[in-house]
Parts: sequence; structure tokens; C-alpha cells
Amino acid sequence: MDMLGAINDAIWNPMAYFALAVGLFFTVLTGWVQFRRFPDMIRQILSKKNSSDGISPIQALLLTLASRVGVGNIAGVATAIAAGGPGALFWMVLCALLGSASSFAESTLAQVFKRRINGEHRGGMPFYIEYGLKLKWLAVVVSLIAMVGYGFVFPGVQSNNIASSVETAFNVPPLVSAIGITALMSFVIVGGTKRIVGAAQLMVPVMAVGYIIAALAIVAVNYEQIIPTLSMILSSAFGTHQVFGGIVGAAVAWGVRRAVFSNVAGVGEGTYGAAAASVSHPAKQGLVQAFSIYIDTVVVCFATGLMIIMTGSYNVTAPDGAVLVEGVPGLKAGAAYTQQAISTVLPGVGPGFVAVALFFFAFTTLVAFFYIAKTNLVYLSGRDDNPVMDWTLKIGMLVITFFGAIISADAMWAIGDIGYGTLGWINMLCLLALSSVVYKVIRDYEKQRKNGLDPIFNPLALGIKGADFWVEEAQAIAEKQAILAAERSRK
Repeated sequence: MDMLGAINDAIWNPMAYFALAVGLFFTVLTGWVQFRRFPDMIRQILSKKNSSDGISPIQALLLTLASRVGVGNIAGVATAIAAGGPGALFWMVLCALLGSASSFAESTLAQVFKRRINGEHRGGMPFYIEYGLKLKWLAVVVSLIAMVGYGFVFPGVQSNNIASSVETAFNVPPLVSAIGITALMSFVIVGGTKRIVGAAQLMVPVMAVGYIIAALAIVAVNYEQIIPTLSMILSSAFGTHQVFGGIVGAAVAWGVRRAVFSNVAGVGEGTYGAAAASVSHPAKQGLVQAFSIYIDTVVVCFATGLMIIMTGSYNVTAPDGAVLVEGVPGLKAGAAYTQQAISTVLPGVGPGFVAVALFFFAFTTLVAFFYIAKTNLVYLSGRDDNPVMDWTLKIGMLVITFFGAIISADAMWAIGDIGYGTLGWINMLCLLALSSVVYKVIRDYEKQRKNGLDPIFNPLALGIKGADFWVEEAQAIAEKQAILAAERSRK
């Protein structure tokens, strides 16, 4: 565990600052698109899908949110505050605001280089690495890491969090939780992509809205603490607070690290759901996915942090081990902080409510993980109808979901973080290498919008190679237009 921890620190500590830099780069490159085009985000979320195949933009958004909104929104925020103080929350939000530009970039690229396989839109990291950068070997490596991670490692961490929180709140043995979670997962994943999307479409709004309402209730009851809490967050973030001024470096590192862990902007996780959407221009889904970062971090994570800080339900330990604040003596950083914050207003309700919230957050993440693993399997095999490989993935994921709920997840967390961090480094470097494509796509979108058009993507006109899906789409549109023109001439 010590060795795994050292490897994790070596991967994640510099990546926190690199993620900020990449987010700032794409913010400038796209002309602050995540702020300027906010109205377009809402418009695209509510738009219909562009063809009979693929899924709608909002379905793709919910599928992505299913993976983004998870354990990190409850437990991850608490650990950031415990290690970096209240100022970590500011850096989480700032990272999200910049990271939404990274999300726009990776989601746009996922759309540009996606493929149609057995009537479904498939795309993501390995697709734009192979067809955009022409690095087939790297795409295969990335796809293997992602398939193993999302199919056979990460699910165990999610089921473990569900089982432990249910045991704490309701005294239900982990074995019972393991059986229940596995049974539900088998029902969802055996049903295929449509059932996966349907599950995300049903559960994501319920879990997000319910959790935000609870957070607002806690804030409303403690309304007199809003201004002091915000003041503490800002002063701690910039090192001027008398208690937390000395750990401003930890606030930055942990705030950014947990933001990246929660919203995975630039890590590539959201690219698979983004590619599944049927839109007329890649930038449209890029805008939708940029909005998902706001929901995950600016809304859900900030709500969690605000609850914890304003109720004093946290401890803070400096990097040298000195205890700076001990608001909840003996309480381990994690979901317990959120449980305590809710219990200050609703005594006895906190453990049960957080357990239910964690169930929804973690279970929808499990559902999204299967879709990601399946997409990587489809990429590696080149087909979507291999029953042997398909059932191997399904059975393997159900097995790790079951055993993850009843065994210690420490080593699984550590190994998963290493794989996750490795994917993040590779993906962000690839995004930078493909930044010229992102620039061409956003300029094309902006130009068409300025001319009052509903943007339609034609990669050949922009000199973008490897976007075979869109070339086929452009040819199909041209054929339809030619047929219509011939019919008009005959009339």
C-alpha cells in the first residue's frame, strides 16, 4: 500500500496543476466558450436528436452525469476539506470552471472521430487517438487500460461504498447489499444500451435534484452562516485566513485533485457518452458536456462543501500532521462529514439520507462504467456482436461488483487511482496534440451561428481527416438534396 500510495502521489500531485493549465489553455483557445455560449448549452440540451440512430443530447448528458456524479461528490469533497481546509472548495470550483473547457474539447473530439457500429454511435478516447492522431498502438493501450479499469476494477470501489454506507445507516450486512447490487446491475446491463441509457435517464435527475434540495434546506436553516462561510472559503483559498493561511498549497492541490477526480474533465471518462449523441455538429455536444461540469462540481460538490463548512462538521489536518480544526473529533474524513452536517438540522436522518444518496450516486456510476467498458471492448474487437467477449465483460463486472461490496477496497482504490491518473495524463496530452482540430470545429460552429444557420459539420471543408462518420453524413445529405432538386426540376 505504501508503494501504491507513492505511485499515486507521483501521478496525481503534478496532474492537479497540469489539469488547471490545460483547462486555461482550452478556455483561451475557444474564446471562453464555456461562458459565452451558456445559452447555447441550454438550447442544445433541450434539442432533439439529429437522426434515427444514436441518442438525444440530453440522454448523452445524463449518461455522462451518471459517471461524473458519484462518490466523489460526497466523500471526495470531505477529504479535500480535511486535507486542504475550506479554501479547497474554492479551487474545486475554479478547476471546474476552467475544466469545462477541457470537457468541451474532449467531447467535441469524441464526436468528430466517432464511428457508427451496428447502428450505434460509438466513440471516445481510443477513437480520436487512432483516427485523429494516427497512433493505433497508443489507442489500443488506452482502450485496454480503460476496459480493465471500468470493467474489472472501478466497479468494486463503487459497490464497496454502497455496502459500507448502507451497513452504517441501516445495519444491513455487506453480503446482503452485494447480492442486491449485483442483481440490479445484471438486470440493467443484460438489457443493452437502451436499458443502460434508460436507467441513467430515470435515476440521475432524481438523485441530483433530491440531493440539491436537501443541501439547500441545510443552507436555509443556517442562513446566517452563509456570508461568514463564503468569507472563510475565499480567505483560506488565498492564504489570508489566520488558521488556514499556512496550508494554501494543500488547498490548491487537494481542491484541484478532488475536482478532477469528481468531474473527470480532461480525463476522458465523459467522451464515451458524448460520442453516443446524435447531433448535426460536434460542437453542439461539446457544449452540452461542458454544462455537465457545472452540475457536477459547481452545483453538487459546492453544495456538499457548503453544508459541511457552515455546520462545522469537519476536521482539518495540516501536511505536517498538526490538527488545525477538530469540529467532529474522531470522525474519519468522508461521507461521515456530510452525514454529520445533515444531522445537525435533522437529527438521526443524516446517515440514512447519505446512504440512499450514495446508493443512487454509486449505482448510476456503475451503470455508466459498464457502458464505457463495453465501448472499449467494441473498439478493441471492431464489432458489437461478439457474444463470448460480451458475456465475459458482463460476468466479470458482476463478479467484481459482488466481491467489491464484501472485501476491503483500499488496494482496489489505489490500483484504480493509478489507472485513472494514467488515463488522465495520456488523454490531456492527446487533447493538446489535437487542439488545432478543436479550434477549427469551434470556429466553424461560431461562423455558422453568426450567419444565422443551424450548424452542420463538414470535415472535408475544414481539412479534418479521419472523421469518416461525418463524411458519410455529408454524402447522405448531399444525396438527399440532389434527389429533392431533381424532383423540383421535374415538377
